[in-house]
Amino acid sequence: MIARIAGTLAEKSPGRIIVDVQGVGYDLQVPLSTFYGLGEPGGAVALRVHTHVREDVIALYGFATRLEQDLFERLIAISGIGPKLALAVLSGIEAPDLVRAIRAQDVARLTAIPGVGKKTAERIGLELKDRLSPSLQAAADSLKPPAPEDQLREDLLSALLNLGYQRAAAEKAIARELALSPGARFEEALRAVLRSLMK
Repeated sequence: MIARIAGTLAEKSPGRIIVDVQGVGYDLQVPLSTFYGLGEPGGAVALRVHTHVREDVIALYGFATRLEQDLFERLIAISGIGPKLALAVLSGIEAPDLVRAIRAQDVARLTAIPGVGKKTAERIGLELKDRLSPSLQAAADSLKPPAPEDQLREDLLSALLNLGYQRAAAEKAIARELALSPGARFEEALRAVLRSLMK
């Protein structure tokens, strides 16, 4: 079982890297959050690793943080969610935001992740809400929370998606309203955005 790899970054492309460890190249699949934090090929790299064994293949998944790895391992424990979808989830939302979305049972935020449908989002929320250990929640909370305006933008988008509005139209209306009234509270901003969408 490989739990950690430290070596030289030999190659990288979104979602996949090769790490050279004393002449042996290890092929790892990584979420985009880990990928974007890597340096250029030739530089040193150290990653936490989940070794996934099936009858026909042994696959390595690399993570920059313990939080990402813990979430990945909890996701693949859910029936119907394999490593590919778990990586897609971690690539589509920052790990602390995923923890917050699970705690809030925010189906709209989870379905905004490419490849995650409503049933899968509901399953993630239901199965993981009570399985998030205090240490994992503390790790997520210790990372920088979203800025108030970013949080307001996320809350408004979630509300509009729940009301059935298209994501692109909702994002455009929210951006327009927040530019006009940057200090607005949620209720005021939501009313203004709904008015603009009804025009």
